[in-house]
Amino acid sequence: MTSERIWTAGLVIIGDEILSGRTQDRNVSQIALWLNLQGIRLTEVRVVADQTEAIVEAVNTLRARNDYLFTTGGIGPTHDDITVDAIAEALGIGVEIHPKARAVLEGYYATRGGLNEGRLRMARVPAGADLIENRMSGAPGIRIGNIFIMAGVPHITAMMLDALSGTLEGGKPMLSETIGCWVPESEVAELLGATERRHEGCQIGSYPFFRDGRVGANFVIRSTEAAIVAACAADLSAALALAGHEPFPGGI
Repeated sequence: MTSERIWTAGLVIIGDEILSGRTQDRNVSQIALWLNLQGIRLTEVRVVADQTEAIVEAVNTLRARNDYLFTTGGIGPTHDDITVDAIAEALGIGVEIHPKARAVLEGYYATRGGLNEGRLRMARVPAGADLIENRMSGAPGIRIGNIFIMAGVPHITAMMLDALSGTLEGGKPMLSETIGCWVPESEVAELLGATERRHEGCQIGSYPFFRDGRVGANFVIRSTEAAIVAACAADLSAALALAGHEPFPGGI
């Protein structure tokens, strides 16, 4: 279903390893891009430690002001994987072994040493939750209400997102077009603002860079309407050229 309503999502990244710098997060980008295809805008990201109080506060804050909340990390087999317990606490409910999750894990580990106590932890869910399929490693993600509890490992997260594709209600996807230019953004700031104001429903983002000893910027035009994006891109290119700055469609 598509509508003019803007659907939003928050993301909580859970893990001491992210905050310490030992692990670089790659989930923000892939979740944001996937959400855009579903017609949902990622509005806020928080990174929190493996601490119950921090997870509870972040979950309750972000789920209250967004249509959807995604979390990554903390659903593995070890003692410090506390995301399920923390989210259950945030919701004021208990934790239970999901029978389907247990059956999936029993099948997956049948030839891998069997289902031990640690592996069984990955079948624990907040009471009443549904599962998100994981074709990569067996251990499923979890959906409860508007909360989606996902793995921290990026390629496993990708599989869970694929399983959710087309199942969430959203609006129109955000479309974009990029114009590059070898010019300091400060020199064309007024030009950018004036161009944006001429095209209602359109946004122009400026992303400067320094490359090959030169200063330049890529200007990203965004709108939910293809015609508006195209018109604004043409107008911006013409304005840059008129000011003596060659535009590069597609960016530099």
